[in-house]
Amino acid sequence: MEIPFWILFPFVAMLLCIAIAPLIFEKKWEKNLNKFCVSMVLGSIVAIWMVANNTNENQLTHHLVHQMLYDYVPFILLLTALFVVTGGIKVNGNIQATPRTNTIILGIGFLLASLMGTTGAAMLLIRPLISTISERKYTTHTILFFIAVVANCGGLLTPLGDPPLFLLYLRGAEFTWFLKLFPVWIFMGAALLLIYYCLDSYYYAREPKENLEKDNKEVTPISFSGLINLVWLAAVILSVMFLNQGYIPAMGDAHAPFYVKLLREFVLVAIILVSLKTTPAGVRAANHYSWVPIVEVAVLFVGIFATMTPALIYLNQHSASMGLNEAWQFFYCTGMLSSFLDNAPTAVAFHSVATGLPVEEGVTMVAGVRELLLESISTGAVFFGAMTYIGNGPNFMVKAIAERSGIRMPSFFGYIVTFSLVVLLPLYIVAQLLFF
Repeated sequence: MEIPFWILFPFVAMLLCIAIAPLIFEKKWEKNLNKFCVSMVLGSIVAIWMVANNTNENQLTHHLVHQMLYDYVPFILLLTALFVVTGGIKVNGNIQATPRTNTIILGIGFLLASLMGTTGAAMLLIRPLISTISERKYTTHTILFFIAVVANCGGLLTPLGDPPLFLLYLRGAEFTWFLKLFPVWIFMGAALLLIYYCLDSYYYAREPKENLEKDNKEVTPISFSGLINLVWLAAVILSVMFLNQGYIPAMGDAHAPFYVKLLREFVLVAIILVSLKTTPAGVRAANHYSWVPIVEVAVLFVGIFATMTPALIYLNQHSASMGLNEAWQFFYCTGMLSSFLDNAPTAVAFHSVATGLPVEEGVTMVAGVRELLLESISTGAVFFGAMTYIGNGPNFMVKAIAERSGIRMPSFFGYIVTFSLVVLLPLYIVAQLLFF
């Protein structure tokens, strides 16, 4: 069945709401109930249309059920597991905020992002970083680079790192395949950290003398609490690596019971419960832990996944006529949309486009698409998520925490003009020329 173009409108409306509503209806959009209502209305339109037009030939209802049960459920449970586990680890201390120290903190976050996710790494380190730089006068640039380095670019090496990568993993890319992106990952990390070190050294030299003296005096050692969650973090990583149809073929059997197909998800639920039970009392309170952020993700993405279902079929049907065939085109197209829409559905959408392209004999295929195209889609989605506050979930969270701590952050467009276009975009262009 040819998918009509108009049924894509709910998906577009869902993404536009995520991008624009926080700017226009800030107070109303803060309430998760309002987000849930939008998701339900737009998702219901698509669901009713797909059920009404279902036939034995097109199996639209099957597509919808598969999308919600085997894409949305694994997606939200992985994010919840990482959110709960990392939220039970507390980093304490206040060390001297030299350019070297600050760069090391950002570098550690860059490394951790692929292991515990960009959200987990960002939430783990943002408060210790703010405490470290609290005596400094010039701090805004540190938070901007933190968003780029830790909350986005660092998460490129594993499906745990960033939501779009996990969705591509669910579509057939092996867990270890993402390690092939190491060259572009290390290039971007080294470039951003070098630029940050030089910039922070410039500002450090201009800090008032009394600020630096205060920074030298108010030093407390680094300490950790809730380290039992490192065990549960390892359990999450091992679950994603080994609980899949590659190691357990029955999980990929179309006739297997749902509890076999969703074995990984049942294990993740168990890890969530064990983490909540074993984390020492007070650790999550000290971390200002709240369920609100993960509930927000859950209610928004239930609408995204539902409305996205016919859009993915449509893109696959029309991919050959869209004029996209080269890796650099997928890099920039995925990146541009990831900048202003959410990067997870954007990556899935362009993966669907890539699956509909003709394939030349002898070309290496991964997850149903040419390998180089998948590399460009993955990299564009992750990197360009840092271009705006709304490109990736942790961006706004980091901004809000920084502002509550008294750090002045640029406006939505100020962030783009003073940071994204000046620092990030030139580096992304260089990365494209070198790797895609």
